[in-house]
Amino acid sequence: MNRKILYPILVLALGLGVAVVIAVNKPALVPQPYVPMATTVRVTKVQAAVEYLSVSSQGTVQPRSQSELIPEVSGRVVWTSHSLVGGGVFRQGDTLLRIDDADYRTLVQRGEATVKRSQVQYDHASDELKRLKSLHQRQLASQQQLDNARRTAQVAEANLSESRASLEQAQRDLTRTELYAPFDGLVRNEQVDLGQFITRGQSIGTIYATDYVEVRLPISATQLAYLGLPVSTRGQISENLRPPVTIISDFGDRRSLREGQLMRLEAEIDERSRMIYGVTRLRMEENEDSPILSVGMFVQAKIRGRKVEDVIRLPRSAMRDDNRVLVVDAENRLHFRQVSLLRLEHDDVLIDGGLADGELVCVSPMQAVVDGMLVSPVTQ
Repeated sequence: MNRKILYPILVLALGLGVAVVIAVNKPALVPQPYVPMATTVRVTKVQAAVEYLSVSSQGTVQPRSQSELIPEVSGRVVWTSHSLVGGGVFRQGDTLLRIDDADYRTLVQRGEATVKRSQVQYDHASDELKRLKSLHQRQLASQQQLDNARRTAQVAEANLSESRASLEQAQRDLTRTELYAPFDGLVRNEQVDLGQFITRGQSIGTIYATDYVEVRLPISATQLAYLGLPVSTRGQISENLRPPVTIISDFGDRRSLREGQLMRLEAEIDERSRMIYGVTRLRMEENEDSPILSVGMFVQAKIRGRKVEDVIRLPRSAMRDDNRVLVVDAENRLHFRQVSLLRLEHDDVLIDGGLADGELVCVSPMQAVVDGMLVSPVTQ
């Protein structure tokens, strides 16, 4: 037989034989039981505690007392204090400005002269009235003469009263040629200079006190309920109900904290923001180590509200739809649990019902959850 035909036949036969041997001696498949793979989840052990419901807000520092500098007399400015500039510091009773008082001194002198003249006229009229009364009793003067003397005395008395009042007015105007600081404070702005003629009632500057500052804090109706104040609260808050307030201010790379109280609630709700404004008051310390809190500064505020007990704080990621959480039982299986939600915060939630101390709550985000599914919990 031709070798070209024989060799392929032999190779083919050998391959078929090996295939038969392998097929006959194949290993038997042993079925294995299905073991589901548990999903690893992060859990937290819940623990009820006491919490204070705080409210975060923000506002701008404003002076508690602010006044316009308005002269009560007119005249030319002849002297101004070095403190009467924007940012100038002054003390209560300091003289801030003087107006030329020459005309007002003249008015005082005229008033004094008028009082002396009226006094002499009154004394003369009184003596004349006494004389005519004596003559009338002896029938040496007529009733008409007595009436004229009485009228003259009354007119003289009225003129004396008028001249005294004019003198007092002139003296007051003279003292008003100097403007005094009504409190310790700072100058916010000024619009007056030496030699300027100012008129009565003209605003020449704005000053404010530095003993206290206030911050108006917007508070929503929902947040107001967390403060524990009566619904009817308006205006000044009773001292025993005033919530503590922490004011946080940043000045450059320095952060400072100040403690104050919520003193009052304004009378109406703002129509645009639907917020009610609470006002907190802070006492300013007069030392270099006190935190900087300038008027006009934007600050953050944290108002401590009412106290609640047996409340559980959880990460916000623990909440599922319809106010439910996932609880891991003793067999490491997940179950949905309806809870009572007290409050949603930035990153946390407060729960006041539906969970017991020591239970494990899943905080991992999960796309598909089947009630009773097996998990591998990892406590964080």
